[in-house]
Amino acid sequence: MAKVEIYTWRMCPFCIRAKHLLDTKGVKYIEYVIDGDEEARTKMAARGSDGKRSVPQIFIDDTHIGGCDAIHALERQGQLDSVLAI
Repeated sequence: MAKVEIYTWRMCPFCIRAKHLLDTKGVKYIEYVIDGDEEARTKMAARGSDGKRSVPQIFIDDTHIGGCDAIHALERQGQLDSVLAI
């Protein structure tokens, strides 16, 4: 199974939605809760392929996937399971 990392804020509805999708698939992930931590947010943005500072930001096997919309788009296209190696 792929290594999944997700940067979140505790009360972010998009973060909750993205984690719910992963949870329903039984995917274990590393969550970085970065509420109010500007240094962590800057590092997250630098790590991503597009420099976005919005949350969630999702990485699968160190590849930047994007946010909630991106992971749900992969699911709709039937590609998420193969990306997650499940």
